[in-house]
Amino acid sequence: MFRNNYDGDTVTFSPTGRLFQVEYALEAIKQGSVTVGLRSSKYAVLVALKRNADELSSFQKKIIKCDEHLGLALAGLAPDARVLSNYLRQQCNYSDMVFNRKLSVEKAGHLLCDKAQKNTQSYGGRPYGVGLLIVGYDKSGPHLLEFQPSGNTLELYGSAIGARSQGAKTYLERVLDKFVEIEDAEELIKTGVEALKQSLKDETLSTDNLSIAIVGEDIPFTMYEGDNVAKYL
Repeated sequence: MFRNNYDGDTVTFSPTGRLFQVEYALEAIKQGSVTVGLRSSKYAVLVALKRNADELSSFQKKIIKCDEHLGLALAGLAPDARVLSNYLRQQCNYSDMVFNRKLSVEKAGHLLCDKAQKNTQSYGGRPYGVGLLIVGYDKSGPHLLEFQPSGNTLELYGSAIGARSQGAKTYLERVLDKFVEIEDAEELIKTGVEALKQSLKDETLSTDNLSIAIVGEDIPFTMYEGDNVAKYL
């Protein structure tokens, strides 16, 4: 994308009705490493590829726990994801303390949307440069939401965001009828890992760069990293 007369701020529409700053934020998501999310009738899973800036640095955290029933994975600017996850964690605690109930996954998505949308119509700010896959389990079952910097959230059976994510999406579309019926948590995780592999080019999955999370009817939000992911490779 090249600079033009209508991308100086987020409050100016182009003659064709586009907000270029929001579109640039969507491009930032494609700079992050690939992240996959999928859900069945009982569980929701996140699988993410972690990157390190160089050989001497640690791997970037890709999955963040917000509550016992809710968590998210990111692609894009990690600092923006940290701000949004902290906000979501506060809302989960507020719902627990004031209403004595868990924040529903749908409500969590709406809260993030409202927060992000303000940045698309306020002069002097910028949209969040991060995409999120949010998974959770509430009384209506498992959920997978995709959050976008535009303030839009979609509920999906499967999705992938980040660099070269189309390969994972194509794989999930091909096996959709199978994984939505999976009732075994281990099998759903393996399907997510296989989808992630479809988006890898020169990288190989290892215990260092693979991160997994699952939540479901009998499993609170649980993350697997390091040696705990070895059996899924």
